[in-house]
Amino acid sequence: MEKRRLADGFEVSALGLGCMGMSEFYGPCNDATSLEVLHKAADLGVDFFDTADMYGPYHNEALLGRFLKTTAHPVKIATKFGIVREPGAYARTLEMSPDYIRQSCEASLSRLGVERIDLYYVHRVNPEQDIEAAMGALSQLVDEGKIDRVGLCEVRADTLRRAHCVHPVTAVQTEYSLWSRGVEAEILPACRELGVGFVPYAPLGRGFLTGRFENRDAFGTDDFRPALPRFQNAAMQENMRIVEVLREIAQQKGCTPGQLALAWLLAQGPDIVPIPGTKQIGYLTENVAAADITLSAQDLAAIGASVDALQVSGARYTDEGMKGVNA
Repeated sequence: MEKRRLADGFEVSALGLGCMGMSEFYGPCNDATSLEVLHKAADLGVDFFDTADMYGPYHNEALLGRFLKTTAHPVKIATKFGIVREPGAYARTLEMSPDYIRQSCEASLSRLGVERIDLYYVHRVNPEQDIEAAMGALSQLVDEGKIDRVGLCEVRADTLRRAHCVHPVTAVQTEYSLWSRGVEAEILPACRELGVGFVPYAPLGRGFLTGRFENRDAFGTDDFRPALPRFQNAAMQENMRIVEVLREIAQQKGCTPGQLALAWLLAQGPDIVPIPGTKQIGYLTENVAAADITLSAQDLAAIGASVDALQVSGARYTDEGMKGVNA
C-alpha cells in the first residue's frame, strides 16, 4: 500500500485501521475474529493501528497487545489518553494533568506489551487544564523513549498552535468525512501551515455513508449509534439523500459508496490518513481497495458539489460526547 507522511519522518500506510469497534460501541465483539482482522489488515499492507485506553475501557489496548506478540509485520500503534470512563458507562470526565499522563502512558505500555508508543494522542483536551503543561509532560516522555510522537484529537487551531510551540505535534485526529467537513474551515489549514498530518476518524460516517443502514432498526441494543442525533429516524431519512448521491456516482465509477467516500477523503491531500474501522474481513478488504481508486478533478468537484447542496441533519454526538470537542 502507498505510504503517506503525517510529519517529517513519520510514514504510515495511506489507510490505517480504527480498532475501537473491536471492543465496544458497535455491537457484539469477538476477540478471535478481531485478531483475524488485525492480521489480515497487516497482510494487506496496513501498518497503522489506532486504539485508546478508554476503548473497553482497556480491552482494546490489551487486544492490540495480543496482536503485536504474534505478527511478523512491522506496524505502528497510535493510542490515546484523557477520556476517563467507568466500564459500561458512556459518561466521561477529561483529564490531562502531567501526573495522569505519566500514569496512563505506563499503563498503556504494559497493556500493549511495548517499550515505546509510536504515536500518543491527547484524546480530548480539558479546557480547564493547561495544554502547555500537558505537552511538557509528553515531551518528557519522548525524551525518556516511552513515546515516539505526540498527537492531539478534536482541537481548535489556536490550541494546536499553542501545543506545537511546546513540542512538535505529529498528527491531529478529528472526525472528517463527506458528512462531517467542519475541519476544512480552520484546523486542517492550521495543520498544513505547521506541517502536521491529519488523521480522519469515522471516515465512513460511522458506517452510514456505506448505505448499509436504512433506519435505526438495523442496529442492535448494544450499539451506541441510535443514541446519536444523526441516527434518529427523521435525521437518517433526511441524511439518506447523501447516500443516494454516493450510490449514483459510485455506480458510475464501478465501486461501492463506502469506497467512494474513502477515495474522496484520500484525494483531499497526501497528508491525510483515514482510519476506517471494521470487525469483518470482507469490509476490511473493501476499504483497503479504496486506496487504489483514482478520482479526477471532475469527479471530486461533482461529489463535493452534490453533497454540499444537501443539509446534514443532526449533531455528531450527544452533549456528553461533545465534551472536549473543538477545545
